[in-house]
Amino acid sequence: MKTSAIFKYKKVLSLEIFPPKRTAPIDTIYHTLDELKGLNPEFISVTYGAGGSENNDATLEIASAIKNHYGIESVAHLPCINLTKSEVLFMLEGLKKAGIENILALRGDVSSEFPPKQDFRYASDLISFIKQNGDFNIIGACYPEGHSECPSLIDDIRNLKTKVDAGTDQLITQLFFDNSYFYAFRERASIAGINVPIQAGIMPVVNKKQIERMVSLCGVKLPKKFITMMEKYENNPVAMRDAGIAYAVDQIVDLIAQDVDGIHLYTMNNPYIAQRIYAAISTLLAA
Repeated sequence: MKTSAIFKYKKVLSLEIFPPKRTAPIDTIYHTLDELKGLNPEFISVTYGAGGSENNDATLEIASAIKNHYGIESVAHLPCINLTKSEVLFMLEGLKKAGIENILALRGDVSSEFPPKQDFRYASDLISFIKQNGDFNIIGACYPEGHSECPSLIDDIRNLKTKVDAGTDQLITQLFFDNSYFYAFRERASIAGINVPIQAGIMPVVNKKQIERMVSLCGVKLPKKFITMMEKYENNPVAMRDAGIAYAVDQIVDLIAQDVDGIHLYTMNNPYIAQRIYAAISTLLAA
């Protein structure tokens, strides 16, 4: 099933997981999925590591298991900056054989370790290529605070419009911690004529190291109340975890009240945290 169709009749809850490290058995992710399936997500997305086609085996295997063993719609991430057209075609063929209809099409992060290949410069290039070579539902990424490499919010929304016009069927935001950025972004998108479903990407932060890494990678801004929370509980791991869960729940409650299309929960492969959040919001999603 193409996940964009689900938004027509309900608020969507989806989850993101990532394959285990290469040094860990792939079976470890199935223990995580055994616990996450009880949350009844509309779909689960599977990330794809940096470096090119050598990473696709785990992503494809896990996405196929989600779809064909667990009976949940799956989304395979596909970052193109380190892929050639032939490598993307190979991945598309594997997805077709597995019955997977949904792709999160990304440019991917530029890395000095893996020099970019030249076939795809932007996510919009990948999206157009996928549309020409298969009948997939395409999900795109978007950035409530603007992409870190974009000079202005106006340029950012123009780039997003190009991505949607290339064939994007729905959008998932980068994580954010201040809902006002999401509401302002949603208004800019509407003014620009972007009318596909937009899910809010929410990441519960449960330790200081995690948030410092996220700020470094994504450039997201931290509201004062979030910083206060982190400083208060950073030396108490259990309290920090519970405060991070509570903060994420508070964000989601407000987003649902403001009629968000859906929530995409970055689980960090931690079923306990996802289960706690789901217990707090499940009745709101169904209301």
